[in-house]
Amino acid sequence: MNDSDVVVFRGIPFATAARFGRPERIAYEGPHQHRSPVSAPQLPGRLEPVMGAPARLPQSEDCLELTVTAPADREPGGRPVMVWIHGGAYLAGGGAWNLYDATDLVRETGIVVVSINYRLGVLGYLRMPGVAPGNLGLLDQIAALEWVRDHIAEFGGDPERVTVAGQSAGAHSIVAMLGIESTRGLFRSAIVQSSPFGIGFQTAAKAQRAAQAFLTALGGDPQDAPLTQVLAAQAAAAKKLAGPGGLNSAPPFLPIAGVDPLPDHDRWHREVLDRAPGFHLVIGATAEEMRAFYDGPHPVFSRIRSVPIAGPRVVSAVQNLVGRKAFEDGTTAFADLLAARGAEVYRYRVHALHPDNPFGACHCLELPLLFGDDSAWHDSAMLRPLTPAEVREIGAPLRKQWGAFVRTGDPGWGRYAASSPVVQHIP
Repeated sequence: MNDSDVVVFRGIPFATAARFGRPERIAYEGPHQHRSPVSAPQLPGRLEPVMGAPARLPQSEDCLELTVTAPADREPGGRPVMVWIHGGAYLAGGGAWNLYDATDLVRETGIVVVSINYRLGVLGYLRMPGVAPGNLGLLDQIAALEWVRDHIAEFGGDPERVTVAGQSAGAHSIVAMLGIESTRGLFRSAIVQSSPFGIGFQTAAKAQRAAQAFLTALGGDPQDAPLTQVLAAQAAAAKKLAGPGGLNSAPPFLPIAGVDPLPDHDRWHREVLDRAPGFHLVIGATAEEMRAFYDGPHPVFSRIRSVPIAGPRVVSAVQNLVGRKAFEDGTTAFADLLAARGAEVYRYRVHALHPDNPFGACHCLELPLLFGDDSAWHDSAMLRPLTPAEVREIGAPLRKQWGAFVRTGDPGWGRYAASSPVVQHIP
């Protein structure tokens, strides 16, 4: 795709993998090697009623591909690069989704953006000795970063100036990678948007319970089962693990501590501390993360909310409490940790875009400020009654700040420290 000042290369394969196999690098034959984009196998995401549905792409287990969006003209020495890792509870999402179209971001900032796919759900995170090693989705992400290191110069990017950015599960993945020694040299800075710190990493015991729930639902060999059966069993396992009323909203399949490439918590923590000095980090969350989960069609909270006067107050109190535990407290603790060890940390907080929108400053609200075209977010409930043009205008300062950080390591507001907790408020 070429619209004169921005070029987009979609469907570039960076690795291949058999079901439950490790990603294997493939011979790369230049920018002409690309195909029609696909998504990793998945069911519709649980936040579609809030965010709106993406333009559907074909799904394939052969999904390890990426999209490069770059200025048409080259910059001496190469342009800074942002690698985007999408969210979706490790169950949904895709790097080539129109929700993550980076054309405006690239045009306005002059950076190169790489959006990646990785395996999701049981295909990416099932831990079953002898069948599935676990953490394959994390290995996919690292393989994509290695591809960027080796090939982004061919697209005008500078492999020495790479920022990795992600939201929700994508941000959680970045936090994991900061404690993996083999990722040193793959990126120099990070943007962590709404990482669910409160869920931590999966323990071996929880991974075993998730695997057993999946196998019970599948009733067959996961190596040979048709994809439709795998996804149906995954959904059944997720429902069971969520408990009565679906109150446990943590992803059922996610990175597992102590399973390659993610070390156990103590070694992860030491690696984070060791690489903190001089590292550049933007980190933050929305002001009302859980409204995306509890103000939508949730079976329990919909009933509670219907109780006159007290119902909405109870839901609001639970939202605030869970939001702090799942997002805000961990964001603060991680920012404090890295800042104390010499990292340059910048905090932000996203607020509601319109007073009449019932979802307020919910999870994912900053995404349309950064990505997407008019068609991508036109039916997004969390943006009403704003028009696409108004959303684009509101997002312009944020795109500029993200671009500045990718280029210089400084988004343009004051540094954060526990003793000086500067927070940038957006918008």
